[in-house]
Parts: sequence; structure tokens; C-alpha cells
Amino acid sequence: MQPLLIYIHGFNSSPLSLKAQTMVTWCRTHRPDIRLEVPQLPSYPQAAATYLDTLIRPLLATHQVGLVGSSLGGYLSTWLNARYGIPAVLINPAVKPYELLVDYLGEQVNPYTQEVYTLTSAHIDELKALDVVDLDYTERLWLLQQEGDEVLDYRQAVSKYAACQQTVEPNGDHSFVGFERYPSEIIRFLGL
Repeated sequence: MQPLLIYIHGFNSSPLSLKAQTMVTWCRTHRPDIRLEVPQLPSYPQAAATYLDTLIRPLLATHQVGLVGSSLGGYLSTWLNARYGIPAVLINPAVKPYELLVDYLGEQVNPYTQEVYTLTSAHIDELKALDVVDLDYTERLWLLQQEGDEVLDYRQAVSKYAACQQTVEPNGDHSFVGFERYPSEIIRFLGL
């Protein structure tokens, strides 16, 4: 089966984010055999989940799939892990985005794509519907977390993923400072 890495970006982000591009560059240089998908996700939660599900489901029979999800992408990666048992590396993942994003209701502008869209309470409900309360595939999840995350409370992720492999670093920030240290370990963990 061909190795396939899917990088799932976070809220108001894009395939051009630094971590996404770090993975793209590393794979092209060191593992050009890996098929790499770094989609620009729809801005709304259920649309993003449907997009990812539609992308992944037909590839499971022919590819060894691994996920890297950052922030809200980590939340979506957890949902996909629960749905299909796909291994995933979660980078400063959002644990309760439905609480955090209440502060972002209203008009949004994605700084990468310049897309203007409106976040409503219905989208918060969509996020809640994607929540994975009980993790079934803990051995297939690796938490990469920095305590200096200024956007999310790192303790939520450390607690939720307590049964999973964890690398928790002091300091850092939401962007995960020094991420370039991890691509080879990520690929190894994902079995790609």
C-alpha cells in the first residue's frame, strides 16, 4: 500500500502554514514516495469533516494513511482516528473548540486565503457533534504539545490524551516552536 500523509490545518489557516510547509519540504526531500495531501479545508466544521471523510474513505483500501493535525486540525484528526483507526499526530490540538470559538462568532477573514465568512452558533453545534469523548485508538495518537500555547489551555490536551504517547515541552507557543525537529519521528510514528 502506498504511504499517504494528510496534513490538516487549523482554524483560519491553510496549506501555506509553516508546519504544513515544513512537512511538505521534509517529505519531498527525504520521502518522495509518500503521497502528500494538504487540503484547503472549508471554513465550516461539518463541511470540513465531510470533505476530509470524502477524501479519505476511498483511499483506505489502497493507502497506508497517516494524519498530522494542528489546532482545530488536531480536533478533526481525533474524529477521523475514532472513525477509522487512522494514526494521527496532534500538534497543540483544540480539545473544546466549541467553547473557544464562541468568542469568534460573526464575520471572519482567513488571513491566508482572504475568504470572508460568518461563524454562527449553528457552526458551534457542528463542532460539538464532532467531539470524541472516549478515545478508542490511544496507541495510534501522539500528542505534541507546548505549554506556552497562548491560544489553548495545554492542560486540556494533556488530560484528554493522557493514555496516548505525549511529548509536552515547556514554553513554546501555539505555532509549536521548533516543529522542524519532528518530521522524521512523525513519519515513523505514523508507520509511513
